[in-house]
Amino acid sequence: MMHDSNTQLGTATVLWDLGALYPAADGPEIQNDIARCREMAESLAAEATGRIAALDAGGLDRVVGHLEAIDTLLARLGAFAYLHFITQTGDAAASALLQQVEELEAAVGKLTVFFRLEWNRLDEERALALLRQPALRRYRHYLAVLRRFAPHQLSDREEELLQELRPVGRSAWNLLFDKLFGQLRFGARERTEEEVLSDLYHPDREVRRNGAEELTAGLRANLHILTHVFNTLAAEKMIADRMRRYPAWDSAINLNNELEERTVAILVDAVVARYDIVHRYYRLKRRLLGGGELFDYDRYAPVPGGEEAAIPWEQCRRIVLEAFAGFSPEMAAIGERFFAERWIHAPILAGKRGGAFAHPCVPEAHPYLLVNYTGNMRDVATVAHELGHGVHQFLAAEQGFYNSDTPLVLAETASVFAELLVFKAQVGLLAPKARLAFICQKLESIFATVFRQVAMNRFEAAMHTSRRQQGELSADQFAALWLETQRPMFGDAVTLRDDYGLWWAYISHFLSTPGYVYSYAFGELLVLALYARYQEEGERFVDRYLELLRAGGSGSPYDLVRPFGIDLDDAAFWQGGLTLIDRMLAEAEQEMTIIVNK
Repeated sequence: MMHDSNTQLGTATVLWDLGALYPAADGPEIQNDIARCREMAESLAAEATGRIAALDAGGLDRVVGHLEAIDTLLARLGAFAYLHFITQTGDAAASALLQQVEELEAAVGKLTVFFRLEWNRLDEERALALLRQPALRRYRHYLAVLRRFAPHQLSDREEELLQELRPVGRSAWNLLFDKLFGQLRFGARERTEEEVLSDLYHPDREVRRNGAEELTAGLRANLHILTHVFNTLAAEKMIADRMRRYPAWDSAINLNNELEERTVAILVDAVVARYDIVHRYYRLKRRLLGGGELFDYDRYAPVPGGEEAAIPWEQCRRIVLEAFAGFSPEMAAIGERFFAERWIHAPILAGKRGGAFAHPCVPEAHPYLLVNYTGNMRDVATVAHELGHGVHQFLAAEQGFYNSDTPLVLAETASVFAELLVFKAQVGLLAPKARLAFICQKLESIFATVFRQVAMNRFEAAMHTSRRQQGELSADQFAALWLETQRPMFGDAVTLRDDYGLWWAYISHFLSTPGYVYSYAFGELLVLALYARYQEEGERFVDRYLELLRAGGSGSPYDLVRPFGIDLDDAAFWQGGLTLIDRMLAEAEQEMTIIVNK
């Protein structure tokens, strides 16, 4: 079934070529680089341990340059091992290589952790004086960000021990989660997670209901494992946060995102205060679908008028690249390389992990994209989304390995902007009924990015708080927290069944990057503001936008958006983005009025 679909859509041969990283998984190059990486770390540790406080700016620059070279080589090895594994999660050799590289990362981390510890122990006045020196210009932001974590630093021995334990910590549990879902089959037809989730978008309600039941049954059958994984990683985070003296469950992610907690609170409060937009939309959708009660499996039911034939891969490629070209020929030219040079893995395959992502790899190579393409407009939007990430990562590579690492909240900007470009290019070409359906589909995508992600953030907050106050949580307790935090988003417009209470269990972000999900809402609302500027300024905006992407992680989010006149601590800024969503909903309501009155 999967093979037939891939052949019909033209994705069977859309497989990435990992040769830019390594020629083969079993070639000598990987093992040679593993040995070289370890030797580089041992040499630097022998040369510089205990000497950081005595270095001048030039000496510090040289040490950080050596560290960056080591981390770049580690990232190359890690990227290849992960990308090689993720399309064949049942392959023992691929899993073993990934584990070997993760063990190398832990060993190298133990050898090089001295730099972070010694740099963060420097007197504040001395550190600031060094950062002002021209010799450190290249690494100034990177080093300043490291010092944000100084209050949460442990002793040398504790930090070394944590590095050594990394292969059997969070990454190991996430690997188990990926293996489980890569091999898991749902229902009598033994379909993949991706195939079952696609049923939720089917026009036939029975298909949607059956897909929801099959997903629920698959989750329930593995709930003992999933509940244990979630509890274990929540406990690990609880212990780590306590040891590092983080005041709140999300303090670490906010530090990583280079955001103050007040900024995140302003964003989350603004979104929760506008759940009424979601309620209003689903009341409209209830009318569009015939007026009956809507259940959780009806959330993504297609609105009549938007029926579509499957979109072959080559047509998807044209849609996305033409939309990019209408904004920036440079953006389209970079995007074309992903298709032409085999930087994308698109078919649905047994053993391949579901979902989609863009992996930046290393500046000396290029990013790779993974999608599971089934041929609908949602998948076209997903390709646009991940290609936006890819273009961003490609441009940011100019900054070097350390400075190309964009904070998560800004990492979503280019992807969401790319989606919006494709939407705007397509919507004006449609007849009224199709346009209404397309606007509804886009609104649902925005809801998933803004309101749903914030609702999931509320679930994470409740989960981590409960785990810390009550101890290990049962599957029923997880389900209760999930429903308590999801129901306010839908109000009385959508009925969430008790079965939906299990659906926390397949969301990998909760495990891999705790607290991450609000980054999507941040990115979507920021993009709406940026697109409004683009509509006002036209061509003048394009160069500034591409410069934002090129900047990567060379500045804080506050600094990087300042040229656009954006204040992230201004509640009115976030409310402005939400108002634009409100206007899109009003447009859908107007389209419906026009259709009804014809």
